[in-house]
Amino acid sequence: MGDEMQLINTYTLEIKKSKFIAYYYEVFNKEEIDNILDNLKKEHKKARHLPYAYKIDNLIKKSDDKEPSNTAGTPIYNIIMQNDLNNVLIVVVRYFGGIKLGAGLLTRSYLNSAKEVIKKV
Repeated sequence: MGDEMQLINTYTLEIKKSKFIAYYYEVFNKEEIDNILDNLKKEHKKARHLPYAYKIDNLIKKSDDKEPSNTAGTPIYNIIMQNDLNNVLIVVVRYFGGIKLGAGLLTRSYLNSAKEVIKKV
């Protein structure tokens, strides 16, 4: 099963010195998702937040990972739903650049990162 886990695309967005690195995976079970999240946390030790959303049939979850409520996981999740994606995990790693973005710009940054990472596929 572990071999099926597949990174489909990445996309990087930089806004006011904050860096948003989006990862788009094809996934088939919760175990794969946990492995991916663990690996990303190890790879990006200095990252401030790793919000994500996934959908595998009826298994759906979103996480803001300590970003203000609904500014990160929800916009990522909305992109998954608007594009009718399944067996998908989108993680956006955020490196904080020292400048607060505010809820509106923060939400748009996650939304655009998720939108772009699925676009090139």
